Amino acid sequence: MKKIILITGGQRSGKSTKAEELALQLSENPVYLATAHIWDDEFRERVRKHQERRGPEWTNIEEEIYLSKHNLTGRVVVIDCVTLWLTNWLQASDNPLEQAKAEFDKFTTPDAIFIFVTNEIGSGGTSTNALQRRFTDLQGWMNQYIAQKADEVILMVSGIPVKIK
Repeated sequence: MKKIILITGGQRSGKSTKAEELALQLSENPVYLATAHIWDDEFRERVRKHQERRGPEWTNIEEEIYLSKHNLTGRVVVIDCVTLWLTNWLQASDNPLEQAKAEFDKFTTPDAIFIFVTNEIGSGGTSTNALQRRFTDLQGWMNQYIAQKADEVILMVSGIPVKIK
């Protein structure tokens, strides 16, 4: 049975931890699909802490752009995260939103449970930086796209899950 769950919220709101807990409730051997590109030592340390939190029951896949090249039929998959994935598309494509939507649709075709983690970056003020404004718009539109297709949407606020859909 195909199912899409979207977990959204601000930075350090508990999104990844909630996604991992949910995946372990649904499967003894879930998949963690990491979309991050490692830019610097500080970010490498963040990734290391995330990896350390997960045990040997996880199948770990690192994929920055083409999620659909991995056959995950019948699996429970945490995709962490849409924000970093969209950042990768922004750097790789002239039309990142449409390409990301097409890849999302292709990726979520098989029967699997997909748990997407994303950020609510548009809740603050308007940036004076044009690239940041563009990315905030793209992220908001991508979140709306996934939320529309999702069976469940959870907003994380200070470590507390709030069911939206």
